[in-house]
Amino acid sequence: MLAGSLSMIYSCGSEGKKERANVVGTDTTMLCVGYHWTENEGREFLEKQRSSYTTAADWTKRAEQIRREILRGTGLEKFPEKCPLNPIFGDIRSYEGYQVQNVAFESLPGVFVTGSLYRPTDAGENLPGILNTHGHWANRDDYGRYRPDAQKRFAAMARMGAIVFAYDMVGYGQLAEEYGWIHKHPEALKLQLWNSIQSVDFLLSLGADPTRIAITGASGGGTQAFLLTAVDDRIAVSVPVVQVSAHFFGGCVCESGMQIHKTENFQTNNVEIAACAAPRPMLLISDGDDWTKNTPTVEFPHLQYIYGLFNRAGAVENVHLPDDLHGYDYNKRAAAYPFLAKHLGLDITKAVNPDGSLNERDITIEEIRTLYPFDEKHPFPEYGIKSNDGVTWN
Repeated sequence: MLAGSLSMIYSCGSEGKKERANVVGTDTTMLCVGYHWTENEGREFLEKQRSSYTTAADWTKRAEQIRREILRGTGLEKFPEKCPLNPIFGDIRSYEGYQVQNVAFESLPGVFVTGSLYRPTDAGENLPGILNTHGHWANRDDYGRYRPDAQKRFAAMARMGAIVFAYDMVGYGQLAEEYGWIHKHPEALKLQLWNSIQSVDFLLSLGADPTRIAITGASGGGTQAFLLTAVDDRIAVSVPVVQVSAHFFGGCVCESGMQIHKTENFQTNNVEIAACAAPRPMLLISDGDDWTKNTPTVEFPHLQYIYGLFNRAGAVENVHLPDDLHGYDYNKRAAAYPFLAKHLGLDITKAVNPDGSLNERDITIEEIRTLYPFDEKHPFPEYGIKSNDGVTWN
């Protein structure tokens, strides 16, 4: 971390509600937090940037710079040595058209990523894989990847024919409840990004098709989606939901608590970071309730311009829902499923009816603890790291 001090930056306690978290040792002048810019400042930045890349080669050079700064800012410019994943698989639970299996694997020695796998009942080989990230929904009855609408999403994608891995953010789920892990930690962004990189490895270890790996998530989960897509070209399709904004930089330490947007000689925003997906297919889903309200007139045209440099303007899409609220609710799932089906070769009829309505019937909403990977039969390893402060980077 850089010298200097930062007494506080915003950290989301629940989506749309922010509480402050102490972050020590970061240079405040080089962080872009929350509503760092006005809407006009964000718009003007993009207008200015467009004149600096007028060819695909120009943008490729800019994208490489952005990736380099993300990795430098998170301390991942040199990846740690990858350790064996050592996955711990729970028992399989079978439902209508899909199966659920809890899992934990090591992203660093003793550091576990916790989540659940959703697979089609009649799973074959070489299936596409979809990573599903979640945002800062922190209330117990509306929590992370355990939310009813999230579980519907995971199951529907599995029914369509994908291997789906839904995983906890740092400091969420069982490790937070039963051990000492917290979310509001100075290196949450670094570890979350590394966990996502390792989650791609995990999907591939299960036999997922390496040419058909996607990621999607809403709000803070959208941030994880576009950051991973920017730095890991194994992501073939990206669907960040209600998060890509020209003026809002993410309000949590896990989004903007490290120096990824700005240095003395560098400035970017989340639109440019999302644009690092080009020319890979990407869908932005936006609404009128939050910082994505201007997407049709500000963020999306900029992305179309960049994709157009590759003659792939049609590979980026936007579904704007001006009357919708912040989240990954019914209308947003109805937009995401066809896009993922088109680009991953999934069976859309398993999730969407001929009239366009969603076919999410007979999806079982499980209790939170049912989705925890560690139990008497599958105990937390004795060598496992029990808090953020126990993490070491080799």
